[in-house]
Amino acid sequence: MFQAAFLGALSTESIPLVAATYFVRGFGFPLFAFSFLVWVNAVVPKERNGAAVGWFYVMFTGGMPTIGSLVAMGLIPAFGGGFFGERWAMAASSLIVIAGFLIAWFGVREKHGSMRLAPEGESSRQVIFSGVKLSLTNKRVMMGFLTRLINTAPQFGMFIILPTVIAETLGWGQSRWSLMTSIVFAGNILFNAAFGALGDRIGWTTTVRWFGIVGSAIGLLLWWYVPHWVPAGSDWGFIVAVIAGTVFGILLAGFVPLGAIMPALAPDHKGAAMAMYTTAAGGATFLGSAVVAIVRPWGGNVGVVWAFVALYALAFLMTFALKVDQPRVGKKNIAAAEA
Repeated sequence: MFQAAFLGALSTESIPLVAATYFVRGFGFPLFAFSFLVWVNAVVPKERNGAAVGWFYVMFTGGMPTIGSLVAMGLIPAFGGGFFGERWAMAASSLIVIAGFLIAWFGVREKHGSMRLAPEGESSRQVIFSGVKLSLTNKRVMMGFLTRLINTAPQFGMFIILPTVIAETLGWGQSRWSLMTSIVFAGNILFNAAFGALGDRIGWTTTVRWFGIVGSAIGLLLWWYVPHWVPAGSDWGFIVAVIAGTVFGILLAGFVPLGAIMPALAPDHKGAAMAMYTTAAGGATFLGSAVVAIVRPWGGNVGVVWAFVALYALAFLMTFALKVDQPRVGKKNIAAAEA
């Protein structure tokens, strides 16, 4: 419904109406995707939680930046390119969303999906605000919230600054930017489950700290600088640039165990903790855009990239507050592994 309203607003060429409908359009994917993640955490055995969250992100990443980019790459030219092609590609993509709805509605029979998960007696208002209250009273949950907020903010920020740089400044064109996006996040898909399983074995926090944060910071710098180091517009340069971006996509998967850490930080308030996790996941879109809006006017695109690296440095420090009592596959010693 919100997608249809946004497409209709585009035809009016009214900036306020386009902005308003684009705003409400943003309610759609977190209501579907992150309620599904809460569902996963409600039913999976704790010792396999990292792997389960990893498989969730395999499909999440497979949809939005990967298949989404391939659909755009195929449909925009098919509808004639330009603004007309982009608008009708968005309209046609709604069929994929409807297919996802039908699969979820008719194909997933697990009982927790159709029952109340919140404690009995708590009103909807209490449930909604319980996550905020928990974050204000539990420092570790707040650190987890901020770490998740930072997690994918660079991804969304790069979606703002890189399309023009790759397609126009460096001369590879819109189709190759779409292809790059698909390949970069295909790498992410392949490693989401792997890092989830790794977190179950060596420690969720350890995996997030060294692979997710440090690895993503290095990968982000590669994704920005390597395309500028190779000859603009060249075929082999594009291949190298894609490889550099894929490093970022792969190591971004190192954040996957954070979805298992958050409910473990407040075992008596798992729903509230996951509410803050999912709020931060959606808020990452806002943070990524906000960093671009604030830093770009005075620091340029390079300044934006380094601002994201600085945020990763802050997240690195915050992970030292995220130690949890984690059951391990193989029953390894928790204290020794987290030291």
